[in-house]
Amino acid sequence: MARLTIGDVVLSLWESLHERAAIKPGSTRASRFASFGSKSIICFPPQVLFNEHAIVIGQNTAIGPHCSLTVGMAPGQELIAPEILRIGDRCVIGRGCSIAAHLDIEIGDDVFFGPNVFVTDQNHANTDQNAPIGKQLQAERAVKIGSRSWLGTGVVVTPGVTIGEGVMVGANSVVTRDLPDGCVAAGAPAKVLA
Repeated sequence: MARLTIGDVVLSLWESLHERAAIKPGSTRASRFASFGSKSIICFPPQVLFNEHAIVIGQNTAIGPHCSLTVGMAPGQELIAPEILRIGDRCVIGRGCSIAAHLDIEIGDDVFFGPNVFVTDQNHANTDQNAPIGKQLQAERAVKIGSRSWLGTGVVVTPGVTIGEGVMVGANSVVTRDLPDGCVAAGAPAKVLA
């Protein structure tokens, strides 16, 4: 029989911490969301979460560790609608993903994100050459990702984009324009391949 090592004990404690600290239905943190579906989870540790009262998470959805889900520019900001970020049922959002919603981001059912995907409906401008770009904002434009789609590792989805249903987007692609239902797209900017 193998001897229990200090490493085994530390690993067991670390795994227990991750399990107990996850955000699950019925937890205090889950109650901050507009809706937090049954059997859904946000794994520990989350990266950044704020204005959860405008975030809807469907049922059986798993959001990996080190993910950011944000609505607006700062915690406590007055928002334009009661629900701004909506994630459907049975979705998987891979570790390290970031979703930054300001106007309207809708992710359908059964959508899978690989690690480190970034989705936003707001961006910066460069119209005033005397002002820092970080202080110049473009108008927000809604983003929609259709049901049954898959976004590979490192995909970036820019403001105003609609990704159809059943779309596959290859790793490290930058989606700058709409993608039709059922296509395969890749590249920077992403182009329909099939």
